[in-house]
Amino acid sequence: MLKRETVATVGGGGAPDQADVGSSGRRRVPTRYLVLGLLFVITTVNYADRSSLSITGSAVKEGLGFTSVQLGYVFSAFSWAYVVAQLPGGMLLDRFGARRVYAGSLVLWTAVTAAISLVGVVTVPVLAALVLVFGLRLLLGAFESPAFPANARVATMWFPTAERGRATAVFNSAQYFATVMFAPIMAWVTHVYGWRWVFVLLGVLGFGLAVLWARWMNTPREHRRVTPEELESIRASGALVDLDERGTVQAERAPLNRRTLARIFSTRPLWGVYLFQYAVNALTYFFITWFPVYLNKGRGLSLVDVGFIAALPALAGFVGGLGGGVVSDAILRRGGSLTVARKIPAAVGMVLTIAIALSNFSDSTTVIVVIMVVAFLGKGVGSLGWAITTDIAPPQAMSFVGATMNACGNIAGIVTPIVIGYLVEATGSFDTALWFVAGHGVLALIALAVMGTIQRIHFDQES
Repeated sequence: MLKRETVATVGGGGAPDQADVGSSGRRRVPTRYLVLGLLFVITTVNYADRSSLSITGSAVKEGLGFTSVQLGYVFSAFSWAYVVAQLPGGMLLDRFGARRVYAGSLVLWTAVTAAISLVGVVTVPVLAALVLVFGLRLLLGAFESPAFPANARVATMWFPTAERGRATAVFNSAQYFATVMFAPIMAWVTHVYGWRWVFVLLGVLGFGLAVLWARWMNTPREHRRVTPEELESIRASGALVDLDERGTVQAERAPLNRRTLARIFSTRPLWGVYLFQYAVNALTYFFITWFPVYLNKGRGLSLVDVGFIAALPALAGFVGGLGGGVVSDAILRRGGSLTVARKIPAAVGMVLTIAIALSNFSDSTTVIVVIMVVAFLGKGVGSLGWAITTDIAPPQAMSFVGATMNACGNIAGIVTPIVIGYLVEATGSFDTALWFVAGHGVLALIALAVMGTIQRIHFDQES
């Protein structure tokens, strides 16, 4: 059977004044904020890796001789493997914890990203180059699959309930910051040095972060920087600080047998989250795959201009992502229910994303950029899927549920690039493709209604 309990809301997440004062009497940055900062930086590079082909796509297409349809399939390759690997990745996280799995994942996805720079160094037929790039993108998707479930797991361990909306918004907003920071850099590097050096640069950054994560990261109880006051503060306010402690996890984990899976996949709020994340990710994958190509080929902008202009909607999405988390937690602290606190920003944001379709009614690049800024501001505000997942997922299968949500959501990464590729090839323009993307804002609103009440789900221990 499934049991639900209402999550207690705690103003401010506990007693920060006690937790933030060190032995010298001076205020110190709480360790959980440094953990969140590291997650943000790693996730920024993570998204730069997966979106690198969107900026270099035109140059790669011309350099290796791909067609638009072939490029669409290459864009989608990441998500084919990413979706399939989500459930195994979630089970690895539930078994071995975020610290070890994340470290291994980061090393492997960085190696694959760097390897793309070698494709075509020796002249090969177009089909061979296509297979190589497609295969490397498949591996990138597989190796990146534990990243977001691990982010959610770390946020659940380190952050009280009333801070978790902001925490998940911070690492989720890294997808926009990645474009703000890296799109101009990648466009400039591609223009000056060639597309291969983009992947070399990302490789260097990724390996450096892997070393930092392995040397500094740990669980709340075992982290050398955490004070007893901060540990007790976050534990008492809803953080599942023992989630990665092996003894505790083994004792509490529900067996992943047929009955447990049936419980997970028959829960309506979870299916609402899965559908919501699919709709949000369709918007994401348009942005990190075809949007720069749309500006370059559909609007006639130079590659360097594309790099800077693409950063504007991304910046709006970043601001909106942080703002959505702040507003959500503010509603929670002022006595609003989890359902109200999560759904109101999500619904408002998804309404704004529908504005993407208005781009079809203007020939002005300035107007279109403004429309995209508004749409991606809304997407950022409404991207609370991970916060909702950490609020409702059963502790016994936290990463499995997070991985399942991420798998369902990233089916959009398979569908969206391919459908847009065919629509552009068939019509010769992006008009129909933009209607297709905007429709996912409506789908997200339907998903919010499907969720029903947002509250923690618990499995009983009958098996």
